[in-house]
Parts: sequence; structure tokens; C-alpha cells
Amino acid sequence: MHPGVGTTTQGGGTCTSNFVFRGGNGTVYLGQAAHCAGTGQSTETDGCTSATMPVGTAVTVRGERGFTVTGTMAYSSWVTMQRRGETDPNTCAYNDFALVELPPEAVAATNPSVPWFGGPTGVSTAGLPEGAQAFSYGNSPVRGGVSALSPKAGVSAGDVGDGWGHTVYTVSPGVPGDSGSGFLDSSGRAIGLLSTLNLAPLPVSNGVSDLSRMLAYADTHGELGDLSLVDGTAPFTPTPPGVPTEDLAPPAGPPVGAAS
Repeated sequence: MHPGVGTTTQGGGTCTSNFVFRGGNGTVYLGQAAHCAGTGQSTETDGCTSATMPVGTAVTVRGERGFTVTGTMAYSSWVTMQRRGETDPNTCAYNDFALVELPPEAVAATNPSVPWFGGPTGVSTAGLPEGAQAFSYGNSPVRGGVSALSPKAGVSAGDVGDGWGHTVYTVSPGVPGDSGSGFLDSSGRAIGLLSTLNLAPLPVSNGVSDLSRMLAYADTHGELGDLSLVDGTAPFTPTPPGVPTEDLAPPAGPPVGAAS
């Protein structure tokens, strides 16, 4: 088990996990997008109004070499916002975070390092300014199990939603099934997770929800106590061996100011 393994939520969809987290009581969680438990149309992305499976829903987690376990969705930002009656439009649009509690046999087999890139080295709280580099690992079944297609490099087109989100243009855009996958900044810090695949205003860009904001919301309004990201055991590198250089070079991206 590690960041980037696939998850399938009962009654919801198939996604990619992002990072490993620990609760105040020592419980270990795997992060995914809240919309992975959504039961409405794919266009329903407002977490304050979109239909979703409840907390407690079973989640199948597919690790390496056929190791598969069933976890439990222990937190959902969508469920929490709807329970609270959240009305802030940016929070409703970009707070897309869920935690899957792993069973003991999975915890014992979990490494928090991001495949290929290593890290994370902490949580970024500085946003992702226009032109900043970003790195991600998607694990959609669409790739047919070819792991070399999973690492992605990108460049930010700027922050959106008053800092709740970031638009990232990648060499290889996210595909269905990559939802929830984690994004790292150029220092290996966890910046966010893939929430939407955008057609406008920037075609084939990635809508990334800000992890620091979503964790703060979960700490304040969730019921799991203080949550913390578990740092990777492998050092971060923006140029992992085995990945073609052209796949890791920052893409040209959109014209400056295109996301504004």
C-alpha cells in the first residue's frame, strides 16, 4: 500500500488515492477525493449540494501485487459541509477531500512515499503561484497497468477560488480514474489533489484542490481529531530514474494570465 493505489467506493466510483494521514489517536488513513463517493452525475461537483454516500461506506483499496483490502470512509468533506449547512461558494466548490480508514493488515503493509517521486516532505501552505512546477502520480485503470504512464509533471496556471484551488497544466493530463491523486510542489510538499478535469477556461488542465485548506477544515469541523500528513520515507526528486525527460519537463502551458 502507498499513495497512488486505486480505490473503489461502494455506490460511488473508482479513483486514485493521494497521501497517507494519521489521526490524533494514531489511526492511519488513506486520502481520496470526496467526489469518489458521489452518487450523482459527473458534472455534480459542488460538495454542498451533490449527492454522496455516507461516512461508514466500504472502500476497496487495491495495492501492489494483488494485495486488496476493504477500508471504511471515515471522513468526507462533502458529508461534513452538508451536515453543517456550509454556504461559502469557494469552500463548496473546492473542498473535495475524504479519508479511508485502513484495516490493521493494510497499515502494516503501507509505505507513505509517493511512487517515482518520493516525498511528501510536508504540506505546502503557500499555494501554487502561476508558473510554479507540480508533480503528480495517477493510477487510472485506463492506463492498463502501465506504471510508467503514471508520473506526470506540470506547471501552475495560478490559484483559483481565493486559494482553495489551483489550475495545473500537465504534459499528460489526468484521465478518468486519476481523480483524487496527489500533487507535489517543486520541494516535494503536498499541495493538493486532483478534483476536476477541466475543459474551460483551460482545455486539458487539472483542477487541484488545496490540501492545507481541506485539512484545516477537517480538523475544525470533522470528528477525527487532529490530522497530520505522514511524510514519505524516500527523498523527493523531480527527475526520477526510468521516466523519460520529456515527460518531466514543464509543459508550455497556457498563456500568462489565461486562468484569471
